[in-house]
Amino acid sequence: MKAKVTLVVDWLDKYGGAERVLTSLNSIFGFKSCYTLINVMQEKDLKKIFPNTKEITIKETVLKKTGKYFRYFFLTFPTLIKTLKIKNEVDIIISSSHATAKGIKKANKNQLHISYFQARNLKYIWSEYRLYFRWVSCFLYPFIKVMRKADIKSAQEPDYIISNSKFVQKWVYDTYSRESEVIYPPVDLSLFALHIKKKDFYVAVGRIEPYKRFDIIIDAFSKLPNKKLLVVGDGSQLRELKKKATPNIEFTGFTEAHKVYEYIKEAKGFVHAGVEDFGIAPIEAQACGTPVIAYGFGGVLETVINNKTGVFFSQQSSEVLIKSIQKFEKINFNYVDVRKNALRFSIERFEEEIKNFIEEKYKNKIKNEYGG
Repeated sequence: MKAKVTLVVDWLDKYGGAERVLTSLNSIFGFKSCYTLINVMQEKDLKKIFPNTKEITIKETVLKKTGKYFRYFFLTFPTLIKTLKIKNEVDIIISSSHATAKGIKKANKNQLHISYFQARNLKYIWSEYRLYFRWVSCFLYPFIKVMRKADIKSAQEPDYIISNSKFVQKWVYDTYSRESEVIYPPVDLSLFALHIKKKDFYVAVGRIEPYKRFDIIIDAFSKLPNKKLLVVGDGSQLRELKKKATPNIEFTGFTEAHKVYEYIKEAKGFVHAGVEDFGIAPIEAQACGTPVIAYGFGGVLETVINNKTGVFFSQQSSEVLIKSIQKFEKINFNYVDVRKNALRFSIERFEEEIKNFIEEKYKNKIKNEYGG
């Protein structure tokens, strides 16, 4: 495919699941330019996406003046993304959107814009705004209503939308009245080998923020003093949850990736209480043969097989979670089968599917424009 392809992302700050998608996209298309609201990513992480950073031009908005405080200006995001000017000679625009990247404007009508939705976009202005803004949500609601209208309009910009799960696909249709294709994101399973010998502890991994609902997990294990829990990660709720925890609960704080893997592979179970649009961590756990206990809502329903590779609990409450832990311990999991389920989400599968999708849409566009 001889086409000039550019990348648009919401922002570049930390390297996580969404950034792994960018790494795969760059390995396929070799981007020479990237448009973003702001780039505050460390050079070592940027190189994971773009190995030769000298060969790519990253264009930012005026938000770059705010540095690491850019999130405080979230009300400006939908407007600022439209200030980025795509070059006229670009043929294909690929936007990676969990907020406003989808709203980028084409330079001309002949350009093809395909947006990969990493999650439900701008979750903090939709169903989860009370969780994010808590007591100030009532004061912000008039602004949120305006942002919702702008967000719906922005979602009409892409020619095609790819959702990262069926859960997000349904949300995209319900919220934006847009159809979308589902292509599951890549998971680097080479880092997570099968480990049969499990130890007698549970593990919970992730950013310790309100939407991850670590509070439910802490409450549950505080009522189960004979069961050990290891909480791996850092975040705004870490200090608060430490105060509530009983001696059977240990917090590691920020932990290097190789050490996180050691914890996950040895754990008897991986506990997950939040709502994920896809959720890479439960797949990484399964890749180690570690079964999952998860809140049965969102993307996890597509990645965990109930009673075979994990157990779901039906309500986000410590009481219901405790019952699921008790049920979990009665199941004799086959760790080999648990890993096999994770293999469905490999990097190779993602790169083949998204490459074929984009090439097909571009060929069809050329055919329609030039009559074959």
